[in-house]
Amino acid sequence: MTTLQAIILGIIEGITEFLPISSTGHMIIGSSLMGIQSDDFVKLFTVAIQLGTILSVVVLYFKRFLKSLDFYYKLVVAFIPAAIFGLLFSKKIDALLESPQTVAIALILGGIVLLFIDKVFNKSTEDNADNVKYPSAFIIGLFQCLAMIPGVSRSAATIVGGMQQKLTRKAAAEFSFFLAVPTMFAATAKKLLDFYKDGHSVSASEWGLLAIGNIVGFIVAILAIKTFISFVSKHGFKVFGVYRIIVGVIILALLWSGHSLQIL
Repeated sequence: MTTLQAIILGIIEGITEFLPISSTGHMIIGSSLMGIQSDDFVKLFTVAIQLGTILSVVVLYFKRFLKSLDFYYKLVVAFIPAAIFGLLFSKKIDALLESPQTVAIALILGGIVLLFIDKVFNKSTEDNADNVKYPSAFIIGLFQCLAMIPGVSRSAATIVGGMQQKLTRKAAAEFSFFLAVPTMFAATAKKLLDFYKDGHSVSASEWGLLAIGNIVGFIVAILAIKTFISFVSKHGFKVFGVYRIIVGVIILALLWSGHSLQIL
């Protein structure tokens, strides 16, 4: 992996992680176009640069994270389903990660859902993510489990879950951002632990690439979050549904034309 490729992947991660469009699908297309060959470090890189995007949420919403312990308890409750599901079905999840077709189909199906979500959940009553009740937090956490199917999008799944629990588009998106912090931190920590347990190490140049990817992802994610909240509050999710369908079709077209796509 070159420095330029690390920068581009950081940009892709920063833009797509918090939008309901699947960072996995975009990583597949981006890495394929750049000719990046998947290896142990590349797989580590694509997970570890999530730390930068996590930090963007903490920085943007730091006052919310200092508000009360109740805030953290709700995040823990919402995180529990994914933690249990991930431990019980890790092998099946890993198998799904080997299938770009699964990503493409999930993108298209998720896109169809986003085309109609604003009409289906049009009676939202709660505009403050801090006021999410514990049962609602748990149910949103159950929705997050759907994101273990690559291409579903963690953001999309949790936003749909939030709107199903009568959160407004803005509140559902914000709770999705907050829930990303423990979820993505746990995923990154596990990936790093597995990397070192398997006897691998990171060279000085690779640490540099990780630093670049995280810094770029952090900056881009801040811009993406601000833009997304403003846009979705005014216009809803239909445009993201259309976009997901287009990306899913592109991946299928690449596969049908003989391209060998890899999920990093």
